[in-house]
Amino acid sequence: MKNCRWALVLALFIVPALGAKPPQQEKAAALPPPWAYGFDAAIDPATYVPPPPAAPAPAAAPNPEDSVLKHLPGSSLAFTLPQIRDGFGPADWYPTDHPQMPDVVAHGHKPEVRACSLCHYPNGKGRPENAGVAGLPYAYILQTMSDFKNGARRSADPRKANTNIMIGFAKSMTDDEIKAAAQYFSSMKWTPWIKVVETNTVPKTRIGGGMFLRVEGEVMEPIGGRIIETPENVEATEMLRNSRSGFIAYVPVGSLKKGEDLVVRGGAGKTVACAACHGEGLKGNGAFPSLAGRSPSYIARQLYDIQHYTRNGPGTQLMRPIVEKLNGDDIVAITAYLASLAP
Repeated sequence: MKNCRWALVLALFIVPALGAKPPQQEKAAALPPPWAYGFDAAIDPATYVPPPPAAPAPAAAPNPEDSVLKHLPGSSLAFTLPQIRDGFGPADWYPTDHPQMPDVVAHGHKPEVRACSLCHYPNGKGRPENAGVAGLPYAYILQTMSDFKNGARRSADPRKANTNIMIGFAKSMTDDEIKAAAQYFSSMKWTPWIKVVETNTVPKTRIGGGMFLRVEGEVMEPIGGRIIETPENVEATEMLRNSRSGFIAYVPVGSLKKGEDLVVRGGAGKTVACAACHGEGLKGNGAFPSLAGRSPSYIARQLYDIQHYTRNGPGTQLMRPIVEKLNGDDIVAITAYLASLAP
């Protein structure tokens, strides 16, 4: 533990230039795992050409559904769909579930910064396409926002648009707003949010808003070498943004056992036991964030981004030798096991 702290101190001073190139060596996980970034198929970032911007859509006719008040169990409040999706004051169904939100969390500031609570929820739980920020260390959140702002953090998969959105937010937020948001989210504990299920087959899904959403019916498909993280209740999450409705992570059979070996024992030298820095039970240790019970999609993105030099900044120098030998199956196993742990 002591050595780990000293390594972090050194990392804070020995920071490679932003945009540093990875060593000329074969990467174990060659392409970004599409399941982690919210896509059905992988692309090669080196040859990917983004499609041309779509033509502006014609103004839609008023939708009668937009004036209908929606309700959720356990909430005395009611909101219309436009209120639920308001980027500068989204619905807060359960205001007693969390402390009073700072203005930037509840409303953002127009026109550049949308409310943090829109994507990360008022309770900080978030969804697979973004991040669960509740319970992360205050200093860690500040450093993350600084990395976004200074160009040290981007997505290995160039299709992942909300990473670029976060970069824009970080550049537009004031220091006081960033500190207020970090203080707020770090003050709340991370509690159970994801149920892990080992399986050979999963419900058929569609991609919506960067999430895998179950389609109607009982159609199943092979899970393959991926994790499918999907809402417990699709309508409650996709349409109503219910901050009490969690997620199911379907993982391949055998991944938890393999993940335990890699996380707890280092997989016979393939990596390093995570508890050395992230604490007993992977519940966090000082500036090192908790990993237990968190989104496998999110953690997989971070492992891959660090491995492929699209996430840099202080701290990543410590992680890079730990992840450099991991292949796609290792990332599936590690993140499945971490998600299965009690927060």
